[in-house]
Amino acid sequence: MWRDLPFDLLANIFSCLTPDSLACAGSTCRQWHMCAKAWPFGSSSSLSQSHPGWFMALPIRGHTPLCYAQNPIFKNWHRLSLDFIPGQVRPLASVKSLLLFRATNPANLHLVLCNPFTREHKQLPKLNMSRSNPAVGVIALDDRSSQNLSFPCFQVYVAGGMSEAPRGGARYESTLEMYDSRHDTWQVVGSLPVEFAVRLTVWTPNDSVYCDGVLYWITSARAYSLMGFDISSNTWRELRVPMADKLEFAALVLRNERLTLVGGTCGEDASVWELGQGDIWVLVEKVPVELGMKFLGEKESWVNTKCVSSNGAIYLYRDLGSGMIAWKEIRDQEGNWEWFWVEGCSSVRGKKVRNLQIKGVVISPNLAPSCFF
Repeated sequence: MWRDLPFDLLANIFSCLTPDSLACAGSTCRQWHMCAKAWPFGSSSSLSQSHPGWFMALPIRGHTPLCYAQNPIFKNWHRLSLDFIPGQVRPLASVKSLLLFRATNPANLHLVLCNPFTREHKQLPKLNMSRSNPAVGVIALDDRSSQNLSFPCFQVYVAGGMSEAPRGGARYESTLEMYDSRHDTWQVVGSLPVEFAVRLTVWTPNDSVYCDGVLYWITSARAYSLMGFDISSNTWRELRVPMADKLEFAALVLRNERLTLVGGTCGEDASVWELGQGDIWVLVEKVPVELGMKFLGEKESWVNTKCVSSNGAIYLYRDLGSGMIAWKEIRDQEGNWEWFWVEGCSSVRGKKVRNLQIKGVVISPNLAPSCFF
């Protein structure tokens, strides 16, 4: 009976499955396999609305290309090989259901995108201006702007970095380039002050947040500060950070479509601020004391803490094996958020996993092949 279900009804049932359960269902018979490969018919937005995003742990260093993914519903971890990506790469960010990497060799920036679940990958074209160690930011666009729903629409911005000087040596690059997936090309879209180019090159990790038409980066040096590029006006702005000279860590995330800052100080709880009217930061929440103590252990220091967010969740983490603190939206009418403890990845299917330094991202897994690759 199940084998003879209409394709659209079967697809509707499959939409309730998590990606790993969907993969198992797809191996049952030929019809189920065809339906599973087509679902969600190329639309990553339908997946993100029906299931929470997966936390992806990407090792920062190591010669074995792999990553670890946590199913937030069953709370189990999976090991995914990335051996299909050519050369050595380092993780930068996530774009919809894709992962963005930079090649470690050569020194100049070369970007690679992949879907870790379908094992598809693509090397982006070379930039107009060769540069090393620039700040990289991503903007996810509405996929409905494309006639093909399986085609991911996004933009990648590159600012600052070091480039060759006309008379030899190196200089800070004061241009901003943008890659548009719909055109598969880079173009120079603006410039930036030399001071900003220095800070974006030296003190800025590749964690960006796009909010209200502005692409933001946070400096990693004390005192922390924010730099933002207004896309429409092609201008730069700078914002102060609360407790900028006291925070042991600070991270910029997006929560409820609002610019949000997460940071912690020695001997105190980590706090969450939102940017309000007049560019004033408003304290909205603190990490519960018991979770903070469990996360910090005997160190009582937030140093080396990292943070990443998705639609409906904020994660604080350190490394692969350590537990994480998650602040998640509860799907109720009030839109409340609650704090949770998430176990780290110490084993996968009964096999122990070596603890690694990681970069965390959150994506909505998509098992449908894309014409982008």
